[in-house]
Amino acid sequence: MRRGRATRFFLVALAVVGAVQAGAIVAQAQLLADAISHVFATHDLNGMRGWTLGLAGVFLLRAALGWLHQTLAHHASAAVKAGLRRDLAAARLSRPLDASVSSSTLVTLATQGLDALDGYYSKYLPQLVLAVVVPLVVGVMVLRQDTASAVIIAVTLPLIPVFMALIGWTTEQQVERRWKVQTRLANHFADLVAGLATLQVFGRARGQLEGLRITEGRNRDETMRTLRISFLSSFALELLATLSVALVAVTVGFRVVFAQMDLRTALFVLILAPEAYLPVRQVGTHYHDAADGMAAADQALGIIEASRMDSAGRSGADDQGSGVPETAPPGRASRSVLPCPGQVTLEGIRLRWPGAPAPVLDDVDLTIAPGEVVALQGPSGGGKSTLLAVLMGFLAPDSGRVLHAGADTAEDPEAWRAGLAWVGQQPGMPEATIAANIEMGCPGASRERLREVLDLAGGAELDLDRPVGDEAEGLSAGELRRVATARALLRIRHGGAHLLVMDEPTAGLDAAAEAAVIDAVRASGAGAVIVSHRPAVLAGADRVVTIGGVR
Repeated sequence: MRRGRATRFFLVALAVVGAVQAGAIVAQAQLLADAISHVFATHDLNGMRGWTLGLAGVFLLRAALGWLHQTLAHHASAAVKAGLRRDLAAARLSRPLDASVSSSTLVTLATQGLDALDGYYSKYLPQLVLAVVVPLVVGVMVLRQDTASAVIIAVTLPLIPVFMALIGWTTEQQVERRWKVQTRLANHFADLVAGLATLQVFGRARGQLEGLRITEGRNRDETMRTLRISFLSSFALELLATLSVALVAVTVGFRVVFAQMDLRTALFVLILAPEAYLPVRQVGTHYHDAADGMAAADQALGIIEASRMDSAGRSGADDQGSGVPETAPPGRASRSVLPCPGQVTLEGIRLRWPGAPAPVLDDVDLTIAPGEVVALQGPSGGGKSTLLAVLMGFLAPDSGRVLHAGADTAEDPEAWRAGLAWVGQQPGMPEATIAANIEMGCPGASRERLREVLDLAGGAELDLDRPVGDEAEGLSAGELRRVATARALLRIRHGGAHLLVMDEPTAGLDAAAEAAVIDAVRASGAGAVIVSHRPAVLAGADRVVTIGGVR
């Protein structure tokens, strides 16, 4: 309901189609009542052609309206799902270091989760509109013919939504539990696939089967509980609606027997009465079809809204995975003077993870002068990588701010990240050649420049035309670091960046390659913030700052 134009148009169209369908229902009841009462009164089937053709026309109209309902539903569902997936991808790209949502959760949410919206748009929402329009029209028509039957319908019909609400609360809680279990199963399976090679090497692959069976069993149990609630609730609603229609039928029958109502009116009321309850009953039935989709949509919208509320997340889709926050225009000339190399200051940075007993960053102050190389060290889990995420604007601190040349970087995170070059612990490498991966740091750079930065990063023996598979397949850990560092150096030297941010850049490198990377960082002339435990990196820095200990 929060997806803008597609949903609004869909609701208006449904209301129009629902009104026409309600008119068709009344016309059908009128024709049937007239035809049957005529036959009983005259005992003559002659003259039925007009009623027969009229009924055939009404049946065709209702079939066409049903087809139109489904067509509108599928178009609206496709538009909303595409929009949600697009916004979900943009939200993830704007907060790539957000650890609260795993990649496997996102995959499950964007595929199976949002696909369940088909039930919401093709069944639940159309029926919800009909449940408003049809009972209203039918009730008015019954009231014109028989006040007593209209009163019975008016009294018993609201009981169904009341029971639906009570059942819906229970169903919603159960669906949320099932979705969490299903997400846990997806995460478990994704972790197993990612670590399958390691498990196989150590002979522990088969040992994971029992854990997977347990998780799958929990998912099956939660699914069966959800189905049990669905079947029981459908039975309760059907029973209530059936008893209500039976009450109308009994009162009408007695009045026909005692000549207090003519046959035509009785038939008209009896044919219309079930039509008043049918849309409301089906809303309860189809609610269970829509529950999974609504739960997934709520989670997706939560991720999207969190990204929009995060001031640092307004930059859109920076390519964090590739280590290139934003690229310079093709052909940009090399600069001898770094653009905007102002002092970078972190003031009073404080950040606490939800549910954590203590903040991971507690009143951290840090200054990086232009051209200064600052090394960050500290115990694992002390907040070093988190501090880098705050520095780059991918995490918003609870308090404090990041300043560049005196300006708050949160005011224009896109411009801020345009001046950064990033090398993460696990640099992303799409399927391409080494040259193409390095060139992402400055599109259009010449092969001479690509060769230059790769040599500076300690990769003199690497061939620029060497193919790289998806997720850096075909590169060793050390080679991956060299290529990622070369990409960042290209961005610093020729792409307009002025601050180099690196997280364990020399892990997996030998002493010679490590020394080459350190020399290249210092020779770049850019400021640098490097997380590392390596003595050579700490020795080569202008200043060493301890995070997670004494500052």
